[in-house]
Amino acid sequence: MAPITAGPGGSTGAPLDGIVVADFSRVLAGPLASMFLADLGATVIKVERPGTGDDTRQWGPPYVGSMTTYFTSVNRNKYSLVLDLDDAGDLGLARKLVSRADILLENFLPGRLARFGLDAATLTAIHPRLVYCSISGFGSGAGANQPGYDFLVQAVGGLMSITGQPGGEPVKVGVALVDVLTGLHATIGMLAALRHRDATGTGQHVEVNLLSSLLSSLVNQGAAFVNGAGVPRAMGNRHPSITPYETLETGDGPLAVAVGNDRQFASFVRVIGRPDLADDPRFASNSGRVAHRGTLVSELQVALQTDSAAGWSDRLRQAGIAAGPVNALDAAFALATELGLDPTAEFPAPAGGTPIATVANPLRMSRSPVRYDRPPPVLGADSDRVRDWLASS
Repeated sequence: MAPITAGPGGSTGAPLDGIVVADFSRVLAGPLASMFLADLGATVIKVERPGTGDDTRQWGPPYVGSMTTYFTSVNRNKYSLVLDLDDAGDLGLARKLVSRADILLENFLPGRLARFGLDAATLTAIHPRLVYCSISGFGSGAGANQPGYDFLVQAVGGLMSITGQPGGEPVKVGVALVDVLTGLHATIGMLAALRHRDATGTGQHVEVNLLSSLLSSLVNQGAAFVNGAGVPRAMGNRHPSITPYETLETGDGPLAVAVGNDRQFASFVRVIGRPDLADDPRFASNSGRVAHRGTLVSELQVALQTDSAAGWSDRLRQAGIAAGPVNALDAAFALATELGLDPTAEFPAPAGGTPIATVANPLRMSRSPVRYDRPPPVLGADSDRVRDWLASS
C-alpha cells in the first residue's frame, strides 16, 4: 500500500495535491464536480450507501463489465467508502472523515443532513477551515423540499421552451446539461472558496442550485428577456441574433454554418458561388440578414445543392469559415482523435474484469496535467483502506 500522507492515495504532485474531499453526493452534478477535483489531484473519498451505493450504479444499460456507463462517466479517480449513517459507528467515521477533509460536497435535500450533525452550520462551526458545498434543485429557501432532476429543471427553467422546432413539442437537450453546468459551477465555487480559505484561514458554505445554474446559462437569451425583449421561443437550429448561423441543406444532408460577421459572410457567399449576395442591401449587414432570414436562406440552400456537406465543409474551412457536417458520436470522437485532442482516457481491466474507457477531461495544463490514476471504483472497494487511514489519526 502507498504511504498515507494527505489521503489514502498519498502525494500526487498535481494542482490539488493535499486536498481531501469528503464526497457525499450522488447521481451527476455532484459526482461530476468531485471528479474534476480528483482529476486535478484531490483525494476524493466517495461515501456510498450499503448495498446499492450511488443511484447511477443501477442506471443501465449500457454497462461496461458489471458497471453502468452512467456511473463510470463521472466517478474516476475516486475511493469508494461504504458507510451507513444510521449506524453510530459509521456515523462517527463520517464525522472523522470530515475532520480530515478540506471540502465536503453533498446534494441531499436541504436540511436532511442536519439529523446526522453533518449540516453546514454544525460542521463549519466545528471545523472553521472546511469548505462545505451544497448542491440542490431549487435552493435552500422556499424550494428546499422540491427534488430537482435535470429533466424537470430543463422544463420549469425554460430551456425546453427554446429548444426544438418552431411550433413543435418542447424538447430537452440530449444530455443532462443542467446537471453538467451545475457541477461546473460547483467546481468553480469550491476552488474559489479554497483560495479564500488560503488567504484568510476560514472556509465557507458554497451553495449552487440547478434552477439558478440554468438561468445563468441562458446567457444572451436570458439577457434579452430581462431587458424587455420579450419571451424567446424555439427556433430550431437558427440563432435569434445572427444569420446564417444554423443548419443549411446541401446536396446530401445538413451543413452547420456559423457566420459571425459581415466579412465572414462575404467570404462564405464567395465560396458557394454567390458573391452577389454580399452586395445586396438586404444582406450586407447582419441586422439585415436577420430581418430577411427566410429569403436569404432560400438563396443559400439553392447554391449549396451543388455539393455534399463534406465537400462544402472542406472548402469553407479552407476559407476560414466555421462549417461542418452534423456528426453522430462516432464521427465526433473520430474528429477529435484526428485533431490530436485525445478524447478518451482508458483504464486497464482489473483482474477478471473489463477495460473501462472514460471521456477525457478537457483541461490541458502545461505544468500540472490532469491525472487518470484510478478507474471508477467498485462499490466499497476502498472501504478497508480508508477506514485504516481514518483509524491512523
